[in-house]
Amino acid sequence: MRRRRSVTLTAACSLMLVYSLLPLVWLLINATKTQDGLLSSFGLWFADDFAFLGNVADTFTYDGGIFTRWLLNTLFYVVAGAGGATLLAALAGYGLAKFDFPGRRAVFAVVLGAVAVPGTALAVPTFLMFSGLGLTNTPWAIIVPSLVSPFGLYLMWNFAGDSVPDELLESARVDGAGELRTFFSIGCPLMAPGAVTVLLFNVVATWNNYFLPLIMLKDPDWYPLTLGLKSWNQQATTAGGEAVFNLVITGSLLTIVPLIAAFLLLQRFWQSGLNAGGVKE
Repeated sequence: MRRRRSVTLTAACSLMLVYSLLPLVWLLINATKTQDGLLSSFGLWFADDFAFLGNVADTFTYDGGIFTRWLLNTLFYVVAGAGGATLLAALAGYGLAKFDFPGRRAVFAVVLGAVAVPGTALAVPTFLMFSGLGLTNTPWAIIVPSLVSPFGLYLMWNFAGDSVPDELLESARVDGAGELRTFFSIGCPLMAPGAVTVLLFNVVATWNNYFLPLIMLKDPDWYPLTLGLKSWNQQATTAGGEAVFNLVITGSLLTIVPLIAAFLLLQRFWQSGLNAGGVKE
């Protein structure tokens, strides 16, 4: 029996597809233009001169190659912040799901409350706290707040409760395995799909983080890509500043390449049912 096609649903999905891909198409097209071609041509079509390779080379060499430093800073923040947040969320979620202790309901309420609080509401208190500790304008001001992921904790809590059978944990304990060994040898493989999901959320959030570095960092040598490209974009509005919109666009295109690569590399781990058949009923 052939399924009926919904014209309305198809049209809505087509509009969402265009809405999602149009900015990327605009970015790809305009990354091939020089500064003059960018200002004198139609935004959704190519200019007479194809300067993509030149723009890429200029992006990495402009201002003493500071773009490379910003890229390495961002990678460092992602590895330390997003990676650490995922590990902490997995450990805490596993513990909350598989151990019963006094105050468990209170922890659940705190986690739900933390998920509901927007990050911008905590920006000023976080800045004042780190300023009092003398940690502003340092990488710690970006890494430490990134380690806290209430949504990731809540997601891993629920995922660990459903994906890690208690019978497997009891079997490991009977065989003499400690709790850490049980977690890393049994819990982690079964929680891998949920951990990858949390990792991807944290990677995207840390990679695109703008507001926190804006209030915490003053030294351009510690800027991430988001703040660095913004400073290039603002040069045109300063007295004697050089307009480098073509480099801003090319740099913006280059910043999304690692995110696409991360999704492509991690998608094979993003699957369910890893514990199917792990416990025989």
